[in-house]
Amino acid sequence: MTTKRNVLFIMCDQLRYDYLGISGHPRLKTPNIDALARRGVRFFNAYVQSTICGPSRMSTYTGRYVRSHGSTWNGIPLRVGEPTLGDHLKEIGVRNVLVGKTHMVPDREGMARLGIVPDSLIGVHVSQCGFEPYERDDGLHPDGPYDPAPDYDAYLRSQGFDAGNPWEAWANSAEGGDGELLSGWLLSHADKPARVPDEHSETPYITRRAIEFIGEAEADGRPWCLHLSYIKPHWPYIVPAPYHDRYGADDVLPVVRSDRERQHPHPIFAEFQHERVSQAFSRPGVRERVIPAYMGLIEQIDDQLGLLFAYLDERGLTDDTLIVFTSDHGDYLGDHWLGEKQMFHDVSVKVPLIVVDPSPAADATRGTVSEALVEQIDLAPTFLDYFGGRPKPHILEGRSLLPLLRCERVENWRSYVFSEYDYALDRARISLGTPVPDCRLTMVADGRWKAVFVEGFRPMLFDVDNDPHEFDDLGDSEDHAEVRQRLSDAFFAWARRPRSRITRSDDAIAAKDEAQRAYDRNIESGVLIGYWDETELAEERAKRARYLALRRPD
Repeated sequence: MTTKRNVLFIMCDQLRYDYLGISGHPRLKTPNIDALARRGVRFFNAYVQSTICGPSRMSTYTGRYVRSHGSTWNGIPLRVGEPTLGDHLKEIGVRNVLVGKTHMVPDREGMARLGIVPDSLIGVHVSQCGFEPYERDDGLHPDGPYDPAPDYDAYLRSQGFDAGNPWEAWANSAEGGDGELLSGWLLSHADKPARVPDEHSETPYITRRAIEFIGEAEADGRPWCLHLSYIKPHWPYIVPAPYHDRYGADDVLPVVRSDRERQHPHPIFAEFQHERVSQAFSRPGVRERVIPAYMGLIEQIDDQLGLLFAYLDERGLTDDTLIVFTSDHGDYLGDHWLGEKQMFHDVSVKVPLIVVDPSPAADATRGTVSEALVEQIDLAPTFLDYFGGRPKPHILEGRSLLPLLRCERVENWRSYVFSEYDYALDRARISLGTPVPDCRLTMVADGRWKAVFVEGFRPMLFDVDNDPHEFDDLGDSEDHAEVRQRLSDAFFAWARRPRSRITRSDDAIAAKDEAQRAYDRNIESGVLIGYWDETELAEERAKRARYLALRRPD
């Protein structure tokens, strides 16, 4: 490990993979992110492990599937003792620092059971998902108990933007002609500028805090992994001037949906089409009002990243810093008659992923697009690998991306990606009468075919090559029974291999194989099972003695 290495891990919230200039969006301006992609590798087939914030992020921060870490929905705590990226980096002297959102909920019951005081060093580490919280801000602070009193509120007040809830009243509200507040929660106000000036809005504020940490970290001297986690372009869909009118209805791409999707939909798909947000985005004029604000939020992020990248250049940090740009999931925005993100169409489950490795070994891949199937759980092992840490395949279910970045030979790269969603807390469970333990959706995709397995119902199946918009569900097509069976077999094989043994590595177990082949190792502990008499036992002890003698240094 070298002390000059750092990682800048940038994550947006609810950013679709196709809403960047470099991804082919014809109207959206993202020159700084586009330039970043030209310096590294853009992974076209990057999938999240869940299509909702909390579980997706917990998979990213642990390097483990949802079925392994157990945080299945927003508000479901990550259990005490679940290893995180912060644990792995701490072992090798690397700071794991947060500026922005994690959506982490601490396991307070588990902490109390173990006597862990929440504000102790261990308590903070456990409560913050292994991050050192330079400034945590999960980005949602409505009136009520959801997530009150962020530091950002105090900042707004210090700048003269006073209110009972400055986040709500200034950063996420507009102002009417008579001075009345117009809530940014209401989609009808998405075309209006937020009351707060751009320089004091959330994205510039969080960017400045990241820059402040980087500056302070120079004096500290330790290597760092900085997770800069933006809340935007997540709702509320409202953005300050001048970004509020950078785009208009003419810049909104045609909606991707078909009447065929409403004729005989899968029961779970039908239920999510009935959600309020889905019905809202299916109404005429709503997308044309909301999506320009969504695009403005993205352009604002891009402008702020330009300032951040310039700061790295100024401080001489660019050539020593691995940079990752990604998102925790996408956003339907009315596609497929849906809002939000819970299902597994590409606009929800695929995310932008750009990785810039400053090593000369990665020069050959700069500016390329990789078609490899990658998952967000690959990021934790990538960071550990970059810092020179030892692999931990018994814990980390992802794989380091560095060999793909450095044109190294990769053995048996994955053929399938997996994503999970637990709809137990959605209204769909009540409407369908599904028992809570059965509310699991699991997506299996191989790059062409995508299946979604639904406990108690038939699967869904899409041929993404020939039906790129995923309009035609082939889940009950007799002609595609063989494809469904192959994906079902892949799902079953994956389900049979959970990484539940995290306290001892595979290598530690296999390290004793040679001795085990030479003699019965049980005799070392005095456990004498199956021996007839003293003669048999003496023979086995002699085998052990000969084995040890051959390995004794002269």
